Amino acid sequence: MRYAILGDIHSNLAALESVLDALEDEVIDQILQVGDVVGYGAAPAEVIAKLRERDAIVVKGNHDAACVGELDTRLFNANAKAAVDYTREQLSSEDLQWLADLPLVHATDHCVLAHGTLPDPDRFEYIQSTSEADPSLDALDRPVAFLGHTHVPVTIMRLIESPGRTSYTIDHEVNLEETTVALVNVGSVGQPRDEDCRAAFAVYDTATQRVELRRVDYDIEREADRIVRAGLPKMLADRLFLGI
Repeated sequence: MRYAILGDIHSNLAALESVLDALEDEVIDQILQVGDVVGYGAAPAEVIAKLRERDAIVVKGNHDAACVGELDTRLFNANAKAAVDYTREQLSSEDLQWLADLPLVHATDHCVLAHGTLPDPDRFEYIQSTSEADPSLDALDRPVAFLGHTHVPVTIMRLIESPGRTSYTIDHEVNLEETTVALVNVGSVGQPRDEDCRAAFAVYDTATQRVELRRVDYDIEREADRIVRAGLPKMLADRLFLGI
């Protein structure tokens, strides 16, 4: 089985299209998406349509939850709140119901998907250190979980040779045969924050037990222009060029 795993898309149509185009050249059995389909960007309906066309398995992120009234936007900064308000206006009742129906956690035969953490996934907590990863690693009932939320690609794991210690790597290829359990943050399709402006995604091959973290260029000018023309805060366009 070969999975493509997409992180936070955030209504960035150009980035999503570039990732999907890159995947056309290889065999992918299932697309997985780890939440925050919408928010920040200007093409929420188009992004939802692309995922639905491909029968993607999607879990709910905090921006998705906010757009359907499940998360208080008083917790959001002004730019994020403006994007939530815009997104609600752009989506049909069917799109909003699709977002509302997304699960917080989904398990396939080979992996688990969540946006932030596995314990209490509705709290949308960040994993930014090995200690913050430990509760999710302890809760993991599959060899690997794929996460998003931080927009920064990283793998946090327990190695077979030292199962009592939690470590991490930013390598672009991870061999799960060397780990007991692993959390792979696949980064962000639509709004990377690791100072690399290219769209991020991952491919997981269950036969080889390899996860590859990949990047692809996309038309940032086009997407930034879409954001500005939509009347969203210009900062949401500017940050795409910087990868922050």
